[in-house]
Amino acid sequence: MLGALFGSGVPTVSAEKLAEMLRQKDTAPVVVDVRTPAEFAQAHIAGARLVPLAQLGQQIGKLPRDQPLVTVCRSGHRSLMAARQLKRAGFQVNNLTGGMLAWKGPTTTK
Repeated sequence: MLGALFGSGVPTVSAEKLAEMLRQKDTAPVVVDVRTPAEFAQAHIAGARLVPLAQLGQQIGKLPRDQPLVTVCRSGHRSLMAARQLKRAGFQVNNLTGGMLAWKGPTTTK
């Protein structure tokens, strides 16, 4: 809500738009899931990379700089913090609005 009022500085993408983007294999973004391993194990967007928010600083060098990224968490708050950090580091990044609560596309469970 505050992001809508004051701007988050990070572009957002809806769940519907992300699903459409992921169908474009040549230009599909890399989905970076910043939840905990336990949350990720319950269900995650198919093909997403797990990089818990607490480990993002240590893992940032492992993320591709030549592809767009989309950050995701449960509701969109943690992923917004991650997206801001990634944007400051020079990545092209969007945050999934509403997080996994909004996601209706394909998921993977373990």
